[in-house]
Amino acid sequence: MKIVIPGGTGQVGGILRRAWSARGHEVVVLSRHAEQLEDGVRHVRWDGRTIGPWADEIDGADVVVNLAGRSVSCRYTEANLKQMMDSRVESTEVVGAAIAKASAAPATWLQMSTATIYAHRFDAANDEATGVIGGDEPDVPAYWEFSTRIARRWEAAQAAAETPRTRKVALRAAMVMSPDKGGVFDVLLTMTRLGLGGPVAGGDQFVSWIHEQDLVRACDLLIERDDIAGPVNLAAPAPVPQRELMRVLRTAAGVPIGLPATRWMAEVGAWVLRTDTELLLKSRRVVPTRLREAGFEFDYADWSSAAHDLVARARLVTHGRGTGRQTSRIPRPDQPR
Repeated sequence: MKIVIPGGTGQVGGILRRAWSARGHEVVVLSRHAEQLEDGVRHVRWDGRTIGPWADEIDGADVVVNLAGRSVSCRYTEANLKQMMDSRVESTEVVGAAIAKASAAPATWLQMSTATIYAHRFDAANDEATGVIGGDEPDVPAYWEFSTRIARRWEAAQAAAETPRTRKVALRAAMVMSPDKGGVFDVLLTMTRLGLGGPVAGGDQFVSWIHEQDLVRACDLLIERDDIAGPVNLAAPAPVPQRELMRVLRTAAGVPIGLPATRWMAEVGAWVLRTDTELLLKSRRVVPTRLREAGFEFDYADWSSAAHDLVARARLVTHGRGTGRQTSRIPRPDQPR
């Protein structure tokens, strides 16, 4: 199977391309800048906004998985927000154009989206059918609306693409947990080891997450199942309050103390880390109804089992017995899941 991954040099792209190339699939990554990739993974340059020779890779491919977009881990300045919007919408539009003009269009287009599209809420979980789309919640900073607007326009760009021969799925992904350096779990574990892994602003806000292994397996299912289209939540079935997330992580890491942080302390920390407090304070309570209805069974359905696995693998990296760039326990094609 040939899989083309626009924007496949980031954390999620690394998880997917390693898993698929290890199984013998032909994996092609499209990116603006060449980076060192795994053996067997080809790199093709693109600009993310105009049709070029890279479009030949999509013609005849089996699957396109578009992950392109500027990282949200940045300060929410006007310039950065514009780049986040433009990089997502423009890349999605040009991927759609390439699929539309292909003589042999791919069967499936998985398009990255985000669980941030849902409203900040505590009262109930958001699924694909009954979830509340955010943007006009009371008592939250007004600028949080822009993140939801980005997500809506991101999905709208895919929906508007004229690709009748290609099934389209929007991946409303929660925080992807892997031991990769620089990923969200790496940041959380570092904070925990420094004694800073306590509740933030009370810690009532929900955190939705998915273990990297289940991310790959969910994408496998969405490629295989030609009856699934539209938005799909990529999240474990048990979102947890932030205070519980950090308590379990401290237990897994063997760290007895986690200092709490007030809202203003979170603002200072976000400024130092050159990011934004929305990533810490928005309550993302998301559940994977469509995956469960499709028969998907999570290997890591609860945060405790996921945290212990990830901490153990992060220790292997620290002690030089791993690279942090491996997806464990992902079965080969001839192995049962």
